[in-house]
Amino acid sequence: MVKTLLKSVREYKKPALATPLFMILEAVCECLIPFMMTKMLATNDAGIVPMSQILLYGGIMVVLAMISLFGGVMGGKYAAIASCGYAKNLRKDLFYAVQNFSFKDVDRFSSSSLVTRLTTDVSNVQMAFQMCLRIVVRVPMMFVFAIIMSMSISVKLALIYVIILPFLAVALILVIAKALPFFRRIFKKYDALNASVEENVSGIRVVKSFVREEHEKKKFDKASSEVKNDFTKAEKIIALNSPVMMMAMYAASLLISFFGAKMVIEGGSVSNGIAVYGALAPADVSAVITYGVQMLSSLMTAAMIMVMFTMSVESCRRIAEVLECKPDLVSPENGLKEVKDGSIEFENVNFKYAKDGEKFALSDINLSIKSGETVGILGGTGSSKTSLIQLIPRLYDVTEGCVKVGGADVKEYDLNVLRREVAVVLQKNVLFSGTIKENLRWGNENATDEEMIAACKAAQADEFISSFPDGYDTYIEQGGANVSGGQKQRLCIARALLAKPKILILDDSTSAVDTKTDALIRAAFMKEIPGTTKIIIAQRVASVENADKILVMDGGKIAACGSHEELMKTSRIYREVYESQTRGGNAEDKSDELPGGIE
Repeated sequence: MVKTLLKSVREYKKPALATPLFMILEAVCECLIPFMMTKMLATNDAGIVPMSQILLYGGIMVVLAMISLFGGVMGGKYAAIASCGYAKNLRKDLFYAVQNFSFKDVDRFSSSSLVTRLTTDVSNVQMAFQMCLRIVVRVPMMFVFAIIMSMSISVKLALIYVIILPFLAVALILVIAKALPFFRRIFKKYDALNASVEENVSGIRVVKSFVREEHEKKKFDKASSEVKNDFTKAEKIIALNSPVMMMAMYAASLLISFFGAKMVIEGGSVSNGIAVYGALAPADVSAVITYGVQMLSSLMTAAMIMVMFTMSVESCRRIAEVLECKPDLVSPENGLKEVKDGSIEFENVNFKYAKDGEKFALSDINLSIKSGETVGILGGTGSSKTSLIQLIPRLYDVTEGCVKVGGADVKEYDLNVLRREVAVVLQKNVLFSGTIKENLRWGNENATDEEMIAACKAAQADEFISSFPDGYDTYIEQGGANVSGGQKQRLCIARALLAKPKILILDDSTSAVDTKTDALIRAAFMKEIPGTTKIIIAQRVASVENADKILVMDGGKIAACGSHEELMKTSRIYREVYESQTRGGNAEDKSDELPGGIE
């Protein structure tokens, strides 16, 4: 896990290495100051501190303080550069990793969890990384130097610290062990909180339509309260660190003052009005106490770091889990770089979403589609129509059997090449925030205005786009919130047409347009892209009636296959669907356009 996370440091290695060096410099200078103080206050045989001695060691202490300040400032500067850069790289690596995920990988983590990992978890790791560079190096150095310097003054007094420290360490470990389970639970509840917010914001129109604001508030309050309660429990445990540390610090100071005073007095005397000290001078005791304060302050800092680390350990695990996740689908080495044509073959295909799942979503699929053919797919909800077409651009891999495109197994193609030649307008249409032109150029980033207009005319989108005041420069809000469902579908179809694919798949992508517009789109396909293989999933028989072949899906199997005339004779399911839809005449021939298009 640590090795995986450290790969994201990259170009920030120099500031990351410079920070500990400056922190060591600061720690050394801080530890030398009390020692210089004892030298400055040492009396001569006459019991007097010479002014020259005060000036000399006082000047050295000022220089050490300035060097310590310089080390601290530079350490803070480089720590900020390294940690912020590291967080930037970590977010980049996470985002890039998610881009390589298959649909199955995204399903495994969930979108709300991935958002939490990219935001909250990265912030926790960034803070821990900065503390690691500054404090984790400074604290042990300060501790070691303080022990060495205090022992150089008095081994007996320094032993007091050595005896107290193990008790503190045990107390710290117990506190952390008790708090860690709460922090682990917190992040799962963060995911639930983010999921609640994401669902509410994305579905705000539905929430308001059904007057469910109070329900959503209660759901959010519940998720928020669970996060608060676990944080409160964890913080109550962590709060024990401070009193334990303070008690140890004051106990050590009292013991050193007591035994130090005895050592100063024992063996001491007064000669000619001048005090002659015993084993220690008062300045030595003061220095040992100062070193003790430094050591125990370092321990308190270490306790706070451990709290931060306790939180960040779970964040590190969650981030590493994403970074170490090997995508379910990868391009083969030296994969094919060209799709010969738009022919498609399914050979003995069986498919299920989970490897350990019991039921196949698709079974016994054998199908051959010639390049340039138009194929319609009908079937009830849950008949696995979408599952079938998702195997063609290799959004999922077959469990058994083989899918071929252009005469080659889809697993032999470079993924980018295959997906550029297989354009899919998914069931859930998605537009991104930006102008209409920017959204269309997802299909072809180098498309000219003339090509975009031609594609939009074929998708029957040019007319409503031209009615907007800004035309093709009209701004689309996130998710296409300011255009109707039918307009959104036509823009997505135009975007797919711009890619000029060898295979075009429409997954129920004309459900929100009227039958007249649907017919115009299909007529444009026949005229504009006759050589492109077209697969149309639809609920209306009229949308696929003139296809070269029509598949009837039922229970994950191809129940029937043939032309409209053939299926009317041989398929009961197809005949029932056709009759049920034609019995009502043209009642469904109506547009769902919003008045004026843009809201």
